Amino acid sequence: MKKSLLILLISCCISSISCGKSGDTATPVTPTPPVVVTPTPKRPGSIGIIGDSSNVVKPVTAGMVLMGGGADVEAAFKWMIDRSGGGDVVILRATGTDAYNPFVNGLGTVNSVETLLINSRELANDDIVAYIIRNAEMVFIAGGDQSHYMNYWRGTKVEKALNYLLTEKKAPVGGTSAGCAILGGLYYSGENGSVTSSNALQNPFENTITLYNNDFLKSPFLQNVITDQHYLTREREGRSMVFLGRILKDWNIAAKGIAVDERTAVCIDATGKAKVYGDYSATRPYSYAYFLMPDLAKKPEQLIANTKVTWNYTEQAVSVYEIPASVTGEGNFNVANFNITDATGGKSYWWSINNGVLIKKLQ
Repeated sequence: MKKSLLILLISCCISSISCGKSGDTATPVTPTPPVVVTPTPKRPGSIGIIGDSSNVVKPVTAGMVLMGGGADVEAAFKWMIDRSGGGDVVILRATGTDAYNPFVNGLGTVNSVETLLINSRELANDDIVAYIIRNAEMVFIAGGDQSHYMNYWRGTKVEKALNYLLTEKKAPVGGTSAGCAILGGLYYSGENGSVTSSNALQNPFENTITLYNNDFLKSPFLQNVITDQHYLTREREGRSMVFLGRILKDWNIAAKGIAVDERTAVCIDATGKAKVYGDYSATRPYSYAYFLMPDLAKKPEQLIANTKVTWNYTEQAVSVYEIPASVTGEGNFNVANFNITDATGGKSYWWSINNGVLIKKLQ
């Protein structure tokens, strides 16, 4: 009996140890959930941004910068930054890197600098891309190939956004090399390759001379202007004369030309007054800007395919004003009227072409 009772007691103890007290429940342990980081959605076309990605609104002052390529002109960027009110700066390009971001950011105080690489019509019609451009206080178009800009951006929301900045918001807009080439209402696309002066003077209708008439950007004062860049460095005076002659003959437009050397920038204020910034010295002589002014009554005497050009008028075919650049901004030329008698700080020339040879002489 005692043995049976002992066995019963031992069994109860074992049961009590195994099962615990009546009514006890296990306390559940809630595992720590993993930290989920939601990435900021990538801005379409953006290849880099410095500063605040949120939009700010700053007062702006209109201005245009036509830069000739080569080394960038810091004074011209500072001129634009001053007009941006320190807002958001957008760099546009179709190839290349975001190298302008730290460069521009280091030249003044701005809210942000962002580079958009827009290399398709799909991106150029993206609403967010257009929004970023429209809300910029300053836009600069990098160098590259202007035919890319024409093919990717023309007739898209990017074009509309740029024209909004130029004509309504009146924010500062500029470009260098190919970016400068598209800022005129009349422009050379280079889509079939870049024409040299020698080839253009020998045959003004060769297939590399591809000109367009006011179907893209609407820059103030530049609707009847064609630009050229890398001017003396690549000896482009002859080809720009041929461009103007073709425009005069084909469209009956006495277009004006603004041509800019490398390391040189033409800065045009809200009233059309232009100054020339850059690095001109005896050891670096190629730093000029040129303002070319054909006369509607002086159309080229000989401008036909496969024939050397003649545009002579007793060596007084086209009036040209040349201004040397300086770090502080040299000369004064009013592109609102292209009146050479009001220009200061430069020299007046006559340019002409005789049987495919360019002639320059002082007025």
